[in-house]
Amino acid sequence: MSLAVLALVLAVGLVGPLLAASRRAAVPVAVGEILAGVVVGRTGFGWVHPDEPVLVFLSQAGFALIMLVAGSHVPVRSAQLRPALGRGAGLAAFTGLLAVPAGLGVAALAGTGHGWMYAVLLASSSAALVLPVVQDAGLSSPPAVVMIAQVAIADTAAIVLLPLAEQPSRAGRAALGMLAVAGTALAAFLVLREVRARGWQERLHHFSRRKNLGLELREQLIIVFGLAGLAEAVGVSVMLAGFAAGLMLAAQGEPRRLARQLFAVADGFLGPVFFVWLGASLQLDDLVKHPRLIALAGLLALATLAVHAAARLLGQPLPLAVLAGAQLGVPVASVTIGERAGLLRPGEGGAILAAAVVGLGVTAVAAAIAQRGAPPEQEQEPEQKQEPEQKHVRPDSD
Repeated sequence: MSLAVLALVLAVGLVGPLLAASRRAAVPVAVGEILAGVVVGRTGFGWVHPDEPVLVFLSQAGFALIMLVAGSHVPVRSAQLRPALGRGAGLAAFTGLLAVPAGLGVAALAGTGHGWMYAVLLASSSAALVLPVVQDAGLSSPPAVVMIAQVAIADTAAIVLLPLAEQPSRAGRAALGMLAVAGTALAAFLVLREVRARGWQERLHHFSRRKNLGLELREQLIIVFGLAGLAEAVGVSVMLAGFAAGLMLAAQGEPRRLARQLFAVADGFLGPVFFVWLGASLQLDDLVKHPRLIALAGLLALATLAVHAAARLLGQPLPLAVLAGAQLGVPVASVTIGERAGLLRPGEGGAILAAAVVGLGVTAVAAAIAQRGAPPEQEQEPEQKQEPEQKHVRPDSD
Protein backbone atom coordinates (compact mmCIF):
# COMPACT_ATOMS: atom_id res chain seq x y z
CA MET A 1 0.00 0.00 0.00
CA SER A 2 1.42 3.37 -1.01
CA LEU A 3 0.95 6.74 0.66
CA ALA A 4 -1.01 7.79 -2.42
CA VAL A 5 -3.60 5.10 -1.67
CA LEU A 6 -3.81 6.29 1.93
CA ALA A 7 -4.38 9.83 0.67
CA LEU A 8 -7.11 8.50 -1.64
CA VAL A 9 -8.81 6.70 1.26
CA LEU A 10 -8.81 9.86 3.38
CA ALA A 11 -9.92 12.00 0.43
CA VAL A 12 -12.95 9.87 -0.45
CA GLY A 13 -13.73 9.70 3.26
CA LEU A 14 -14.55 13.42 3.09
CA VAL A 15 -17.84 12.36 1.50
CA GLY A 16 -19.00 11.55 5.04
CA PRO A 17 -18.67 15.07 6.47
CA LEU A 18 -20.03 16.60 3.24
CA LEU A 19 -23.21 14.52 3.39
CA ALA A 20 -23.55 15.13 7.13
CA ALA A 21 -23.32 18.89 6.51
CA SER A 22 -26.28 18.79 4.13
CA ARG A 23 -29.49 19.96 5.79
CA ARG A 24 -31.60 17.89 3.44
CA ALA A 25 -29.70 14.62 3.59
CA ALA A 26 -28.44 14.70 7.23
CA VAL A 27 -26.57 11.42 6.65
CA PRO A 28 -24.37 10.26 9.56
CA VAL A 29 -20.69 10.74 8.83
CA ALA A 30 -19.91 7.03 9.11
CA VAL A 31 -22.61 6.14 6.58
CA GLY A 32 -21.18 8.57 4.03
CA GLU A 33 -17.68 7.15 4.54
CA ILE A 34 -18.95 3.59 4.05
CA LEU A 35 -20.73 4.64 0.85
CA ALA A 36 -17.52 6.26 -0.40
CA GLY A 37 -15.69 3.01 0.29
CA VAL A 38 -18.30 1.10 -1.71
CA VAL A 39 -17.64 3.35 -4.70
CA VAL A 40 -13.85 2.90 -4.67
CA GLY A 41 -13.79 -0.72 -3.48
CA ARG A 42 -14.94 -4.14 -4.66
CA THR A 43 -18.40 -3.03 -5.74
CA GLY A 44 -17.21 0.10 -7.53
CA PHE A 45 -14.03 1.09 -9.33
CA GLY A 46 -11.65 -1.21 -7.46
CA TRP A 47 -9.18 1.56 -6.65
CA VAL A 48 -8.90 0.44 -3.02
CA HIS A 49 -8.04 -3.19 -2.28
CA PRO A 50 -9.44 -4.11 1.16
CA ASP A 51 -7.12 -7.14 1.48
CA GLU A 52 -4.01 -4.94 1.47
CA PRO A 53 -2.23 -5.84 4.78
CA VAL A 54 -1.31 -2.27 5.73
CA LEU A 55 -4.86 -1.05 5.10
CA VAL A 56 -6.27 -3.95 7.13
CA PHE A 57 -3.89 -3.08 9.98
CA LEU A 58 -4.87 0.60 9.98
CA SER A 59 -8.56 -0.25 9.77
CA GLN A 60 -8.33 -2.55 12.80
CA ALA A 61 -6.59 0.20 14.77
CA GLY A 62 -9.39 2.53 13.70
CA PHE A 63 -12.02 -0.04 14.72
CA ALA A 64 -10.49 -0.22 18.21
CA LEU A 65 -10.52 3.59 18.54
CA ILE A 66 -14.11 3.83 17.29
CA MET A 67 -15.22 1.33 19.93
CA LEU A 68 -13.21 3.27 22.55
CA VAL A 69 -15.17 6.41 21.69
CA ALA A 70 -18.43 4.41 21.81
CA GLY A 71 -17.55 3.04 25.25
CA SER A 72 -16.61 6.49 26.53
CA HIS A 73 -20.18 7.64 25.76
CA VAL A 74 -21.71 5.16 28.23
CA PRO A 75 -22.77 7.39 31.15
CA VAL A 76 -21.37 5.26 33.97
CA ARG A 77 -20.69 8.29 36.22
CA SER A 78 -24.10 9.91 35.88
CA ALA A 79 -25.77 10.28 39.29
CA GLN A 80 -29.04 11.16 37.56
CA LEU A 81 -28.99 7.81 35.79
CA ARG A 82 -28.61 5.54 38.81
CA PRO A 83 -32.24 5.66 40.02
CA ALA A 84 -33.38 4.73 36.49
CA LEU A 85 -31.07 1.73 36.10
CA GLY A 86 -33.63 -0.77 37.38
CA ARG A 87 -36.36 0.23 34.96
CA GLY A 88 -33.84 0.71 32.15
CA ALA A 89 -32.50 -2.81 32.72
CA GLY A 90 -36.06 -4.12 32.65
CA LEU A 91 -36.75 -2.47 29.30
CA ALA A 92 -33.45 -3.75 27.88
CA ALA A 93 -34.25 -7.28 29.06
CA PHE A 94 -37.79 -7.08 27.65
CA THR A 95 -36.46 -5.94 24.28
CA GLY A 96 -33.82 -8.67 24.36
CA LEU A 97 -36.41 -11.37 25.02
CA LEU A 98 -38.52 -10.20 22.09
CA ALA A 99 -35.44 -10.02 19.88
CA VAL A 100 -34.69 -13.74 20.22
CA PRO A 101 -37.78 -15.10 18.42
CA ALA A 102 -37.69 -12.15 16.02
CA GLY A 103 -34.06 -12.79 15.09
CA LEU A 104 -34.58 -16.53 14.70
CA GLY A 105 -37.68 -15.84 12.58
CA VAL A 106 -35.83 -13.43 10.29
CA ALA A 107 -33.02 -15.95 9.82
CA ALA A 108 -35.52 -18.69 8.99
CA LEU A 109 -37.30 -16.54 6.42
CA ALA A 110 -34.04 -15.38 4.84
CA GLY A 111 -32.41 -18.81 5.03
CA THR A 112 -29.11 -17.51 6.44
CA GLY A 113 -28.87 -19.49 9.68
CA HIS A 114 -27.65 -16.45 11.65
CA GLY A 115 -30.61 -16.11 13.98
CA TRP A 116 -28.66 -15.50 17.19
CA MET A 117 -26.56 -12.80 15.55
CA TYR A 118 -29.73 -11.13 14.29
CA ALA A 119 -31.22 -11.32 17.80
CA VAL A 120 -28.25 -9.38 19.20
CA LEU A 121 -28.55 -6.85 16.38
CA LEU A 122 -32.26 -6.32 17.00
CA ALA A 123 -31.82 -5.85 20.74
CA SER A 124 -28.80 -3.55 20.48
CA SER A 125 -28.64 0.20 20.68
CA SER A 126 -25.94 2.86 20.48
CA ALA A 127 -25.10 5.22 23.32
CA ALA A 128 -22.76 7.10 20.97
CA LEU A 129 -25.74 7.93 18.71
CA VAL A 130 -28.53 8.37 21.24
CA LEU A 131 -26.82 10.49 23.91
CA PRO A 132 -25.92 13.41 21.60
CA VAL A 133 -29.50 13.40 20.26
CA VAL A 134 -30.90 13.50 23.80
CA GLN A 135 -28.58 16.34 24.80
CA ASP A 136 -29.27 18.39 21.66
CA ALA A 137 -33.03 17.92 22.02
CA GLY A 138 -32.99 18.79 25.73
CA LEU A 139 -34.82 15.58 26.70
CA SER A 140 -34.65 15.33 30.50
CA SER A 141 -37.99 13.80 31.53
CA PRO A 142 -37.98 10.63 33.70
CA PRO A 143 -38.87 8.41 30.69
CA ALA A 144 -35.95 9.95 28.75
CA VAL A 145 -33.55 9.18 31.61
CA VAL A 146 -34.88 5.62 31.71
CA MET A 147 -34.28 5.35 27.97
CA ILE A 148 -30.67 6.47 28.43
CA ALA A 149 -30.19 3.73 31.02
CA GLN A 150 -31.78 1.20 28.68
CA VAL A 151 -29.52 2.23 25.80
CA ALA A 152 -26.36 2.07 27.93
CA ILE A 153 -27.20 -1.42 29.20
CA ALA A 154 -28.28 -2.73 25.77
CA ASP A 155 -25.18 -1.28 24.09
CA THR A 156 -22.83 -2.91 26.61
CA ALA A 157 -24.63 -6.27 26.53
CA ALA A 158 -24.67 -6.37 22.73
CA ILE A 159 -20.93 -5.69 22.50
CA VAL A 160 -20.27 -8.60 24.88
CA LEU A 161 -22.73 -11.03 23.30
CA LEU A 162 -22.06 -10.35 19.61
CA PRO A 163 -18.87 -12.45 19.25
CA LEU A 164 -20.58 -15.36 21.04
CA ALA A 165 -23.70 -15.12 18.90
CA GLU A 166 -21.83 -14.72 15.63
CA GLN A 167 -19.62 -17.77 16.18
CA PRO A 168 -21.57 -20.16 18.46
CA SER A 169 -19.25 -23.07 17.60
CA ARG A 170 -16.35 -21.37 19.40
CA ALA A 171 -18.36 -19.61 22.08
CA GLY A 172 -16.42 -21.30 24.90
CA ARG A 173 -13.05 -20.17 23.63
CA ALA A 174 -14.41 -16.71 22.83
CA ALA A 175 -15.84 -16.41 26.35
CA LEU A 176 -12.44 -17.23 27.88
CA GLY A 177 -10.78 -14.68 25.62
CA MET A 178 -13.34 -12.05 26.56
CA LEU A 179 -12.76 -12.76 30.26
CA ALA A 180 -9.01 -12.32 29.72
CA VAL A 181 -9.52 -8.94 28.02
CA ALA A 182 -12.11 -7.79 30.58
CA GLY A 183 -9.92 -8.90 33.50
CA THR A 184 -6.89 -7.09 32.10
CA ALA A 185 -8.97 -3.95 31.54
CA LEU A 186 -10.25 -4.09 35.12
CA ALA A 187 -6.72 -4.53 36.48
CA ALA A 188 -5.54 -1.56 34.41
CA PHE A 189 -8.42 0.54 35.70
CA LEU A 190 -7.59 -0.28 39.33
CA VAL A 191 -3.94 0.62 38.77
CA LEU A 192 -4.89 3.93 37.14
CA ARG A 193 -7.31 4.72 39.96
CA GLU A 194 -4.52 4.22 42.50
CA VAL A 195 -2.18 6.37 40.42
CA ARG A 196 -4.81 9.10 40.34
CA ALA A 197 -5.46 8.84 44.07
CA ARG A 198 -1.77 9.44 44.75
CA GLY A 199 -1.82 12.55 42.56
CA TRP A 200 0.63 11.19 40.00
CA GLN A 201 -1.87 11.44 37.15
CA GLU A 202 -2.47 15.11 37.85
CA ARG A 203 1.27 15.80 37.84
CA LEU A 204 1.58 13.96 34.55
CA HIS A 205 -1.22 16.06 33.10
CA HIS A 206 0.35 19.38 34.10
CA PHE A 207 3.81 18.31 32.91
CA SER A 208 2.42 17.11 29.58
CA ARG A 209 0.43 20.31 29.08
CA ARG A 210 3.39 22.54 29.98
CA LYS A 211 5.78 20.72 27.63
CA ASN A 212 3.17 19.93 24.91
CA LEU A 213 4.00 16.21 25.04
CA GLY A 214 0.57 14.60 24.67
CA LEU A 215 1.39 12.05 27.38
CA GLU A 216 -2.24 11.37 28.31
CA LEU A 217 -3.05 10.56 24.70
CA ARG A 218 -0.03 8.25 24.51
CA GLU A 219 -1.14 6.56 27.72
CA GLN A 220 -4.65 6.00 26.36
CA LEU A 221 -3.36 4.66 23.03
CA ILE A 222 -1.02 2.26 24.85
CA ILE A 223 -3.98 0.95 26.86
CA VAL A 224 -6.37 0.50 23.95
CA PHE A 225 -3.81 -1.00 21.57
CA GLY A 226 -2.38 -3.17 24.36
CA LEU A 227 -5.85 -4.57 25.05
CA ALA A 228 -6.43 -4.94 21.29
CA GLY A 229 -3.19 -6.90 20.97
CA LEU A 230 -4.29 -9.18 23.81
CA ALA A 231 -7.66 -9.62 22.11
CA GLU A 232 -5.97 -10.70 18.88
CA ALA A 233 -3.71 -13.09 20.79
CA VAL A 234 -6.64 -14.84 22.51
CA GLY A 235 -8.75 -14.91 19.36
CA VAL A 236 -11.44 -12.29 20.05
CA SER A 237 -12.31 -9.10 18.21
CA VAL A 238 -10.56 -5.81 18.96
CA MET A 239 -14.12 -4.48 19.31
CA LEU A 240 -14.26 -5.70 22.91
CA ALA A 241 -10.83 -4.27 23.71
CA GLY A 242 -11.76 -0.83 22.41
CA PHE A 243 -15.09 -0.81 24.21
CA ALA A 244 -13.48 -1.91 27.50
CA ALA A 245 -10.92 0.90 27.20
CA GLY A 246 -13.77 3.33 26.54
CA LEU A 247 -15.65 2.19 29.65
CA MET A 248 -12.47 2.74 31.67
CA LEU A 249 -12.25 6.25 30.30
CA ALA A 250 -15.92 6.93 31.05
CA ALA A 251 -15.54 5.63 34.61
CA GLN A 252 -12.53 7.81 35.42
CA GLY A 253 -13.74 10.93 33.62
CA GLU A 254 -12.31 12.06 30.31
CA PRO A 255 -10.21 15.27 30.38
CA ARG A 256 -11.29 17.79 27.76
CA ARG A 257 -7.78 17.99 26.32
CA LEU A 258 -7.63 14.20 25.92
CA ALA A 259 -11.11 14.20 24.38
CA ARG A 260 -9.96 16.66 21.71
CA GLN A 261 -6.83 14.63 21.02
CA LEU A 262 -8.74 11.35 20.72
CA PHE A 263 -11.24 13.08 18.45
CA ALA A 264 -8.41 14.17 16.17
CA VAL A 265 -6.89 10.69 15.92
CA ALA A 266 -10.16 8.72 15.73
CA ASP A 267 -12.45 10.97 13.71
CA GLY A 268 -9.74 12.69 11.70
CA PHE A 269 -7.59 9.74 10.68
CA LEU A 270 -8.12 6.11 11.71
CA GLY A 271 -11.91 6.23 11.92
CA PRO A 272 -12.40 7.32 8.29
CA VAL A 273 -9.82 4.73 7.19
CA PHE A 274 -11.85 2.01 8.93
CA PHE A 275 -15.21 3.03 7.48
CA VAL A 276 -13.86 3.46 3.95
CA TRP A 277 -12.15 0.06 4.25
CA LEU A 278 -15.41 -1.48 5.45
CA GLY A 279 -17.31 -0.06 2.46
CA ALA A 280 -14.56 -1.21 0.11
CA SER A 281 -14.83 -4.74 1.57
CA LEU A 282 -18.53 -5.07 0.73
CA GLN A 283 -19.62 -6.79 -2.45
CA LEU A 284 -23.00 -5.14 -2.97
CA ASP A 285 -23.43 -6.68 -6.41
CA ASP A 286 -24.63 -9.79 -4.60
CA LEU A 287 -27.24 -7.73 -2.76
CA VAL A 288 -28.64 -6.55 -6.09
CA LYS A 289 -28.48 -10.02 -7.66
CA HIS A 290 -30.36 -11.73 -4.82
CA PRO A 291 -33.71 -10.10 -3.95
CA ARG A 292 -33.84 -12.27 -0.83
CA LEU A 293 -31.05 -10.19 0.66
CA ILE A 294 -32.99 -6.99 -0.02
CA ALA A 295 -35.90 -8.63 1.80
CA LEU A 296 -33.48 -9.46 4.64
CA ALA A 297 -32.60 -5.77 5.02
CA GLY A 298 -36.30 -4.88 5.18
CA LEU A 299 -37.06 -7.63 7.69
CA LEU A 300 -34.19 -6.57 9.96
CA ALA A 301 -35.30 -2.92 9.86
CA LEU A 302 -38.94 -3.79 10.60
CA ALA A 303 -38.03 -6.24 13.35
CA THR A 304 -35.74 -3.68 15.02
CA LEU A 305 -38.54 -1.13 15.00
CA ALA A 306 -41.07 -3.65 16.33
CA VAL A 307 -39.04 -5.02 19.26
CA HIS A 308 -38.10 -1.54 20.46
CA ALA A 309 -41.56 -0.04 19.93
CA ALA A 310 -42.96 -2.85 22.11
CA ALA A 311 -41.54 -0.97 25.13
CA ARG A 312 -44.71 1.13 24.77
CA LEU A 313 -46.52 -1.83 26.37
CA LEU A 314 -44.50 -1.19 29.54
CA GLY A 315 -45.43 2.49 29.63
CA GLN A 316 -42.52 4.00 27.71
CA PRO A 317 -43.55 6.82 25.30
CA LEU A 318 -43.48 5.50 21.73
CA PRO A 319 -41.02 8.09 20.31
CA LEU A 320 -38.52 7.34 23.08
CA ALA A 321 -39.03 3.60 22.66
CA VAL A 322 -38.24 3.88 18.94
CA LEU A 323 -35.31 6.24 19.56
CA ALA A 324 -33.71 3.57 21.77
CA GLY A 325 -33.40 1.43 18.63
CA ALA A 326 -30.83 3.73 17.00
CA GLN A 327 -27.84 1.56 16.15
CA LEU A 328 -24.77 1.62 13.96
CA GLY A 329 -21.79 0.41 15.99
CA VAL A 330 -23.06 -3.14 16.58
CA PRO A 331 -24.17 -3.69 12.94
CA VAL A 332 -20.79 -2.36 11.76
CA ALA A 333 -19.03 -4.65 14.25
CA SER A 334 -21.05 -7.68 13.13
CA VAL A 335 -20.19 -7.04 9.48
CA THR A 336 -16.52 -6.42 10.29
CA ILE A 337 -16.18 -9.63 12.31
CA GLY A 338 -18.24 -11.61 9.83
CA GLU A 339 -16.38 -10.41 6.76
CA ARG A 340 -12.94 -11.02 8.26
CA ALA A 341 -13.88 -14.52 9.47
CA GLY A 342 -15.79 -15.44 6.31
CA LEU A 343 -18.97 -16.07 8.29
CA LEU A 344 -21.41 -13.97 6.25
CA ARG A 345 -23.00 -14.97 2.98
CA PRO A 346 -22.26 -12.83 -0.09
CA GLY A 347 -24.23 -9.60 0.22
CA GLU A 348 -25.37 -10.29 3.80
CA GLY A 349 -23.11 -7.60 5.23
CA GLY A 350 -24.61 -5.04 2.87
CA ALA A 351 -28.12 -6.08 3.94
CA ILE A 352 -27.23 -5.64 7.63
CA LEU A 353 -25.79 -2.16 7.05
CA ALA A 354 -28.73 -1.17 4.82
CA ALA A 355 -31.13 -2.14 7.63
CA ALA A 356 -29.11 -0.04 10.08
CA VAL A 357 -29.26 3.00 7.79
CA VAL A 358 -33.04 2.62 7.40
CA GLY A 359 -33.30 2.36 11.17
CA LEU A 360 -31.33 5.58 11.58
CA GLY A 361 -33.88 7.38 9.43
CA VAL A 362 -36.75 6.05 11.54
CA THR A 363 -35.08 6.99 14.82
CA ALA A 364 -34.32 10.49 13.49
CA VAL A 365 -38.07 10.98 12.98
CA ALA A 366 -38.72 9.60 16.47
CA ALA A 367 -36.20 12.04 17.95
CA ALA A 368 -37.91 14.97 16.24
CA ILE A 369 -41.31 13.88 17.60
CA ALA A 370 -39.87 13.41 21.09
CA GLN A 371 -38.33 16.87 20.97
CA ARG A 372 -41.64 18.47 19.97
CA GLY A 373 -43.36 16.70 22.83
CA ALA A 374 -40.76 17.71 25.42
CA PRO A 375 -41.81 20.45 27.88
CA PRO A 376 -39.99 23.76 27.36
CA GLU A 377 -37.12 24.42 29.70
CA GLN A 378 -37.86 26.92 32.42
CA GLU A 379 -35.95 30.15 32.17
CA GLN A 380 -33.67 30.94 35.11
CA GLU A 381 -32.55 34.27 36.40
CA PRO A 382 -29.07 35.13 35.11
CA GLU A 383 -27.53 34.87 38.58
CA GLN A 384 -29.17 31.47 39.13
CA LYS A 385 -28.11 29.89 35.86
CA GLN A 386 -25.76 26.97 36.21
CA GLU A 387 -23.07 25.83 33.89
CA PRO A 388 -24.14 22.77 31.90
CA GLU A 389 -22.79 19.52 33.24
CA GLN A 390 -19.87 18.13 31.28
CA LYS A 391 -20.61 14.53 30.49
CA HIS A 392 -17.72 12.17 31.34
CA VAL A 393 -15.28 15.10 31.43
CA ARG A 394 -12.99 16.06 34.28
CA PRO A 395 -13.63 19.82 34.66
CA ASP A 396 -10.19 20.44 36.13
CA SER A 397 -8.41 19.28 32.98
CA ASP A 398 -8.55 21.69 30.09
